[in-house]
Amino acid sequence: MTATPARERTVHQADAVDGPWWRHAVIYQVYPRSFADSDGDGIGDLPGITARLDHLVDLGVDALWLSPFYVSPQADAGYDVADYRDVDPVFGTLDDIDALLDKAHRLGLRVVVDLVPNHTSDEHLWFAAARAAAPGSPERARYLFRDGRGRHGELPPNNWTSMFGGPAWTRITEADGRPGQWYLHLFDTKQPDLDWSNPQVRTEFEDVLRFWLDRGVDGFRVDVAHGLVKADGLPDWAGVVTMIDGSDPVDGGAAPHGRTSPMFDQDGVHEVYRAWRTVLDSYPGDRAMVAEAWVEPLERLARYVRPDEMHQAFNFSFLSAGWDPAALRSVIDRSFAANDTVGAPTTWVLSNHDVVRHASRLGLSDPTRRPNGIGDGDEQPDAELGLRRARAASLLVLALPGSAYLYQGEELGLPEHTALPDELRQDPTYTRSGGAERGRDGCRVPLPWQQDAPAFGFSPNGASWLPQPAGWREFTVDAQRGRPGSTYETYRSALRLRRQHQLAAGDLTWLPSDPEVLTFTNGRVLVVTTMGSAAVQLPPGARVLISSDTSQTGDVVAPDTTVWALLD
Repeated sequence: MTATPARERTVHQADAVDGPWWRHAVIYQVYPRSFADSDGDGIGDLPGITARLDHLVDLGVDALWLSPFYVSPQADAGYDVADYRDVDPVFGTLDDIDALLDKAHRLGLRVVVDLVPNHTSDEHLWFAAARAAAPGSPERARYLFRDGRGRHGELPPNNWTSMFGGPAWTRITEADGRPGQWYLHLFDTKQPDLDWSNPQVRTEFEDVLRFWLDRGVDGFRVDVAHGLVKADGLPDWAGVVTMIDGSDPVDGGAAPHGRTSPMFDQDGVHEVYRAWRTVLDSYPGDRAMVAEAWVEPLERLARYVRPDEMHQAFNFSFLSAGWDPAALRSVIDRSFAANDTVGAPTTWVLSNHDVVRHASRLGLSDPTRRPNGIGDGDEQPDAELGLRRARAASLLVLALPGSAYLYQGEELGLPEHTALPDELRQDPTYTRSGGAERGRDGCRVPLPWQQDAPAFGFSPNGASWLPQPAGWREFTVDAQRGRPGSTYETYRSALRLRRQHQLAAGDLTWLPSDPEVLTFTNGRVLVVTTMGSAAVQLPPGARVLISSDTSQTGDVVAPDTTVWALLD
């Protein structure tokens, strides 16, 4: 079979190459506790990140996104924020984040920081005041406190369940010792949801935005961006709540991320983001926001990136499609159709700190399945097949017009830690689900930098908050740097070629191909991704620029491979 450039169908027109940086950027997610530990306590920190910024420059990315580093009791790895204006001592100090920003900017890297507005920590000063105050007080009005149902208020206010498993409501004991009101927490009990109908909440977060913009951050990744506003009256809901990563629940029920669920994607969130956009636009330098919003259909997601709201929204529909050519082609088409309507770039992503790494996901017997973690007793991925498909999927993503996010370690081909002992798991998903969900620890294991160093170079003394698999020795940065065909060098080459051929600002035209092959052009570059058992021959005159297959020779594209080729 030959991929022939004939009978073309263009689904996306080229963008201006000199547009704002965020339209075309490749942004690298740094998960601070697992990137680099400078002081030997086994937890990554800001000085460790600063010392390793050259890795990101050498890789060729445009920016980094820092997961939370704020003051937190770490009940959910920092997504339970106790102080939005300070750095947790485990990660460093405000001087350390200033030093990181300064060095990143000198190196030409922009810095996006996480913002967690749906909930605070239960150790936040606001929540401490709410506990101490009376029902109906201004302090409680910042959160979603409600009286319970039942004769004595002994039942939760509604039937909602937590995204981490278990009930979404916890009852407090009032100051006089009596059982009191209930508070909503869509996540852990230590993460009470804020009430975004309260003007104080809105004013507070606009001030938080300004605090970090004044320090020089280039943007914000907004956690649970679709969850801030709840339906009036907090009505019962008969749907099934999934885990935070959008993966299927144990009972296989439908994900609740459409408009029908009362806790997500309410129209009122857009008023919040229009106000935030005004704040960002008052600063120089194209500051940007990206929405973490598990929203379907894509037309609903596109509402978050209208011209006066967010700049980007992660394309989780693409991430969820797995290794399925029909599903991927459909989501690519629908993504461009929806985002082009509002003039926004599509923001591609394959992995992050909430999902099983795609080098393992794509090696499962069903490569469209997305388990919430993998452990002993679960199906173990085919490591070789998973990595082969992961490399192909990554080259597919980097050939698509728009922006792309990379998760730390994917440039090394890192797999999930699928044999992590359950007793070492720290994700509240694991404990709240009673062990039914393995959770997200397997994708958060500290990075391997050096083959022959303690903790593979993650820390100076071998300390590591989660253990690294012994097999990761072959994935270290120093084992791959300078080795032709390594995953690291493949990423470096792809990022260089992406920039050289202006693929991020390009167009996308589908070419006819076998149903198990994705074939398109982006400018003069032909992209072929084979997802079945048959090989594909490139058209005459096509010159291979890069292949995800290290054994690529000639003009034949093997199965589970992506090739970029230059057309005459």
